[in-house]
Amino acid sequence: MVVERANRLAREKSPYLLQHARNPVDWFAWGDEAFARARGENKPVFLSIGYSTCHWCHVMERESFEDEKVAAFLKAHFVSIKVDREERPDVDKIYMTFVQATTGGGGWPLNVFLTPDLKPFFGGTYFPPDHRHGRPGFLQLLQQIDGLWREHRGELTDSADEIQARLAAATAGSAGSNLLLTADVLRHATTVFKSAYDPHHGGFGGAPKFPQPSVPLLLLRCAGRFQDDEAVRMVLHTCGRMTAGGIHDQLGGGFARYAVDAAWLVPHFEKMLYDNAQLAQLYLDAHLVSTSRMPDAGPETPFADTARDILDYVLRDLTHPEGGFYSAEDADSEGHEGKFYCWTKDELSRLLTGEEFAVVVRGFGITENGNFVDHSHPHPLPGQNVLSLVDSNLTDAEKRGLISAKAKMLEARHRRVRPHLDDKILVSWNGLMLGAMARAYAVLGDAKYRAAAGKNLTFLQDKLWDEKNRTLFHRWRDGARDHVQLLEGYAFLLAGVVDLYEATLEPKPLDFAVALAEAMIVKFYDAANGGFWQGDAEAKDLILRMKDDYDGAEPSGNSVATLALLKLAAITGREDLRRPAETTLRLFAHRLQNFPQAMPFLLQAVDFWLEEPLQVVIAGDPADAGTRELLRAAHSVYQPKKIVLGNRGAVGEFVQTLPAKNGAMAYLCTGTACQPPTSRPEELRRLLR
Repeated sequence: MVVERANRLAREKSPYLLQHARNPVDWFAWGDEAFARARGENKPVFLSIGYSTCHWCHVMERESFEDEKVAAFLKAHFVSIKVDREERPDVDKIYMTFVQATTGGGGWPLNVFLTPDLKPFFGGTYFPPDHRHGRPGFLQLLQQIDGLWREHRGELTDSADEIQARLAAATAGSAGSNLLLTADVLRHATTVFKSAYDPHHGGFGGAPKFPQPSVPLLLLRCAGRFQDDEAVRMVLHTCGRMTAGGIHDQLGGGFARYAVDAAWLVPHFEKMLYDNAQLAQLYLDAHLVSTSRMPDAGPETPFADTARDILDYVLRDLTHPEGGFYSAEDADSEGHEGKFYCWTKDELSRLLTGEEFAVVVRGFGITENGNFVDHSHPHPLPGQNVLSLVDSNLTDAEKRGLISAKAKMLEARHRRVRPHLDDKILVSWNGLMLGAMARAYAVLGDAKYRAAAGKNLTFLQDKLWDEKNRTLFHRWRDGARDHVQLLEGYAFLLAGVVDLYEATLEPKPLDFAVALAEAMIVKFYDAANGGFWQGDAEAKDLILRMKDDYDGAEPSGNSVATLALLKLAAITGREDLRRPAETTLRLFAHRLQNFPQAMPFLLQAVDFWLEEPLQVVIAGDPADAGTRELLRAAHSVYQPKKIVLGNRGAVGEFVQTLPAKNGAMAYLCTGTACQPPTSRPEELRRLLR
């Protein structure tokens, strides 16, 4: 059925753009049609960037973009463009950099005013409908910008030219420095991150508190390097507090994007695939570290339980029938943030038995007044409780009651209106989750995770990889892919496929990893200066090319590409894969030394690069039980500077000479020097420890 007021965005595939397809605003998608209109009518561009599960994007839509007066003013005086930042992070990066540089902050929605040739001259984030909290009302702002454009156009365009030139100079990516990276850069980073540790609640920094898994993952690596038990305790405490907190969905699994408070209690309820992929990797490492500290404690830990909880949530709620992973779930349902996840005390008293109710009230800290208020809504729901585990000191009978109560609560929650599902499939985020699934199989031994990783890779190769042209596209949804190529797509998928190879030793994923790495280097590597450009050189819709140099909620493409290339080079013995990684480390060396908070994931690559990696070579047929047992043993010990590889396929020449002997054999090698081989999994574990 054709909706009478649908605008151009109704033709798009992005769930975010489709959310705005019925706004009265005369929206354009990012592309030639909008650019030609702006140039032809000499109008400034109003560029609004967000994503479909962004709470404040919904708020601004409700307040401003559904307002007829705002829509009419925009149509008369601007060309209005909507961009999904998850589909076009390269566009978002340019204008977010501008807003951060000019305002000192950033976030989404990101609203920027551009000249007709797409150069920014003013921007910000959320603008309320009327003047409040020091922010101008949105219509008032539009009127001011229009007046400036009419009366001072020359000054604005001159300013925009100057800003664009400064952005280009700041992001040009000069040649790498002569600074020699040593273990001291890791020691300094450890000191910086430990100084930000919250000893009470865990985590690194204050409210709002993001998990940012790159930081605790790095600290675990550095703890092993420097024998720093304090750093280990900080990370394990943080993992425990996050699992107990409201940021963790206590019923359905998975983690929300961040907590608005320091105690991990009240989340910003949206769930993102990239967060959960990285957190699964963190909890797998925490599990391995805790078992290595207590080798007699048995194979199960609470951290392994949390990793399974994350991955099972993804398999249940974020997986396409053909194997791709969806992007996110919204924070809002029925117009209220958190409504799907929160509970009132009265609701629970009617749902549960007396015994179940008592243990839920005590265990989850349920109160009459609740612990969450949606301040963004004009009529917040009363008495809302976010579930967090505040009392785990339960008797066996109480634990059984809590399990029974949670099952009833989950069943009741399934009958609620679910938050919006962003069902686009991004190759970058899928690469992160592919790696998490593969490692979970390797560490935990559950075959369903291997099956999910393999099915996901098949999906991505079928839908988004053009083998003939060695081209990887970024987004697939509703039967169609886009035409965008991004470094993070190649890099994140490369990292995931390397994890899959190490988990299985199957030659086909290794062959694909090599093809992907070669294509990534051709398309994005800056051979003159080092580092990788975020976007493809063929992209004509960007005012400049940038090198992403920040590991935030998502790691940067440069960081992930560097570590993945170093590992792949060690597996294959190919120096042409190692060199781009090393020049990238040199390019960012001063940033790593002076501002480790910027690139904690890239510091993991430094840790891997500083010494020759330990090679665990398992010679034998990957399908044989003996090979699988040795492979499981190899992944059961926390040793982040190792690679696990077989003696078949595109591995280095020396590794191919290591034979199986009456069954699978494991060799521990550094370079071309190997210890005597073993066929016994326990002996391999002992050698790795």
